[in-house]
Amino acid sequence: LIIRILKEKGVVIKSTGSWYVVKTTKDEFVDCRIKGRFRIKGIRSTNPVAVGDKVRFIRTVDNTGVISDIEERENYIIRKATKLSKASHIIAANIDQAYLIVTMVKPRTSRGFIDRFLVTTEAYHVPCSIIFNKIDIYDKETLELHNNLVNLYTSLGYPCYSVSAITGENIDDLKDNLKGKTTLMSGHSGVGKSALINSLDGELDLRTGDLSDVHEKGKHTTTFAEMFELGFGAKIVDTPGVKEFGLFDFDRKEVAERFPEFRNEMKHCKFSNCSHVHEPGCAVVEAVKEGRIDIVRYQNYISIINDDYFELKEWD
Repeated sequence: LIIRILKEKGVVIKSTGSWYVVKTTKDEFVDCRIKGRFRIKGIRSTNPVAVGDKVRFIRTVDNTGVISDIEERENYIIRKATKLSKASHIIAANIDQAYLIVTMVKPRTSRGFIDRFLVTTEAYHVPCSIIFNKIDIYDKETLELHNNLVNLYTSLGYPCYSVSAITGENIDDLKDNLKGKTTLMSGHSGVGKSALINSLDGELDLRTGDLSDVHEKGKHTTTFAEMFELGFGAKIVDTPGVKEFGLFDFDRKEVAERFPEFRNEMKHCKFSNCSHVHEPGCAVVEAVKEGRIDIVRYQNYISIINDDYFELKEWD
């Protein structure tokens, strides 16, 4: 007697670490666990199943489910789980684009964090836009710094949006680019991701938080990743705030290729295996000296390739 086990299909829309909410093809929501074998299949990840994953699951007698299979991912965004860990954390899978939410003040997003995130989206072929939130609290000096960054990153091919989740300024510009797409929203705690999502869809009421009084750092208000369907036809993956963004599974000599402005110069380097640090005849270093490559971006490149934050393979 052969008994066929019926497997249903769905998309993971929420991950709490031990439980996953799967939206089925019939628009049902089923709480699921994962089979133990997922943890021993060589996936060096703290979360072998991520929001956005297309999965198959077996429904159990209590109307929960057990995820048995993950379909091949179109893409994903991944980071190092912790500074000392060799495991990764998959932030989201099968997304059309990423929005990196940054703030110039309260809290200030570092250039290093921005560039690490952009390097990762470049590596996994996920288009990324930078959303500058809280423009309603800029003073004259902050506005000048903001404009400089917008000009820089726009010139590198990263669309930039300047918005205020509180006043609603320029929020409609985001809607036009979100419609019909699945978008990951990421950034530090306190940059206003949840408030921004609330401003995009009045039907949502995500919990928002204040900054801590001592260091003006954000408090974690989103504690797990979740996908929301907005009323105007967009899907957004809201994620917990990220303090640091450690790159994972990179070959050291690949890092330069993830800087768009480097790619235009490195073909002119004297040596094909140039590290763009100390070699004579390096076109990238020359471009930095001449001001054609932003020096802070270059310094962040140096920081990345010298970082023990993730395993880096040696140069040829």
